[in-house]
Amino acid sequence: MVFRIEHPAGGYKKIFETCEELNEPIPAVVVGVIPEWLSGSLLRLGPGLFEVGAEPFYHLFDGQALMHKFDLKNGHVTYYRKFVKTDAYVRAMTEKRVVITEFGTAAYPDPCKNIFSRFFTYFKGIEVTDNCLVNVYPVGEDFYACTETNYITKVDPDTLETLKRVDLCDYLSVNGVTAHPHIESDGTVYNIGNCFGKNMSLAYNIVKIPPTPKGLFCIHFGMTENYFVFVETPVKINLLKFLTAWSIWGTNYMDCFESNETMGTWFHLATKDPAEYIEHKFRTSAFNLFHHINSYEDDGFIVVDLCTWKGHEFVYNYLYLANLRENWEEVKKAAMRAPQPEVRRYVLPMDVHKEEQGKNLISLPYTTATAVMRSDGTIWLEPEVLFSGPRQAFEFPQINYSKFSGKNYSYAYGLGLNHFIPDRICKLNVKTKDTWVWQEPDSYPSEPIFVQTPDSVEEDDGVLLSIVVNPGADQRPGYLLILNARDLTEIARAEVEVIIPVTFHGMYKP
Repeated sequence: MVFRIEHPAGGYKKIFETCEELNEPIPAVVVGVIPEWLSGSLLRLGPGLFEVGAEPFYHLFDGQALMHKFDLKNGHVTYYRKFVKTDAYVRAMTEKRVVITEFGTAAYPDPCKNIFSRFFTYFKGIEVTDNCLVNVYPVGEDFYACTETNYITKVDPDTLETLKRVDLCDYLSVNGVTAHPHIESDGTVYNIGNCFGKNMSLAYNIVKIPPTPKGLFCIHFGMTENYFVFVETPVKINLLKFLTAWSIWGTNYMDCFESNETMGTWFHLATKDPAEYIEHKFRTSAFNLFHHINSYEDDGFIVVDLCTWKGHEFVYNYLYLANLRENWEEVKKAAMRAPQPEVRRYVLPMDVHKEEQGKNLISLPYTTATAVMRSDGTIWLEPEVLFSGPRQAFEFPQINYSKFSGKNYSYAYGLGLNHFIPDRICKLNVKTKDTWVWQEPDSYPSEPIFVQTPDSVEEDDGVLLSIVVNPGADQRPGYLLILNARDLTEIARAEVEVIIPVTFHGMYKP
């Protein structure tokens, strides 16, 4: 799966540049034949404004939210994009400066306010960003753009108009939730959030939303038929720093994270019905985690597949825009210092007996993952590595979600990161470790979204949708790519005369 394509021209820098929204959808030039059954919209979110006036945003997760839409109908395609009119965006454009602190960019006080006004502003509470640049998902008949704070923003998936900001704190006991909810076959939505408690404590709450229409999601915590799986990494929020950060000029969210070298990584389990925490203590060596791939139960075990980054150092430290905009040789040097990515499989035994200390508790015949009871009562996990390539990450994973979420599965699809630069689309057989790759020189794709062929039987019978940018193209540098999910061969592409900045997550809306 590791293709050694170099990027000396640095075309990837273009996906980290500000662009303008469109006044109306623009037609795409279709190359190939789009399947007749593929009629709907690909919705994507990511940063589109990387500076306000002379003030830059510093981190990849700071740029103001831009929503993209490729509409497919009767073999024709249009492309449209608009900024999500969050408070963070509207106030920044009005005042022509960064007004609300983002993940890695601090907002400085209004220079027009006197010192007394600034002083009293600090006692109004923390002003949390609503910059919803990460994902979009349905709740009932509505659609919401989100980040990982307590704010979600209702949007119109047809016009991309911003409709309403919703503060989840008005409804739930959370201070923030993930941007990666889970959805069951009946439409029930689950998410996980954090809640600040007494004496500077932090709790995690599972949130359940009644049945809604089906959708496609990335996974930020694991869910099987009967269990939730939450992975606690050694990167923590220092709550004291977080709560006092806004009284110190130049402090942002990134400044509040700390990494505990000695903690390792813990796996937590909870049952879905009834909702109860399981006291088994599963532990392994330290790693960072962006995304779960899938989790399922098998013969008394829970199998958990993850996109990991070795070690305790926070990977987000390497995602500052200054690093990603470096020339290629400097990008590679920085990546060589960063944690090494791996796709790993962990297996958690449910039938645990303390008298079996020192014995491998895993009896599944198809995995080399182990779990061993230690004398302190913790169960030490060692993974099976499903994929590893030097500084080559398999990230932003997708599966045939509607049929295989929480079930024994074979295929995962992902965005390949080459020293942090997205330059290929990958398919991984998690049973055989076989891989497939789509890649073209100087082309930078996005997360591949799996769309199942109607009435299909095979797990990989469908297509992958990805937005690709080729900054060096003479014309139409951005396009929607449609691949056959079985072998990653190209079916069609729909090209437009604009460059499209990096996107994180999204969904296909039939």
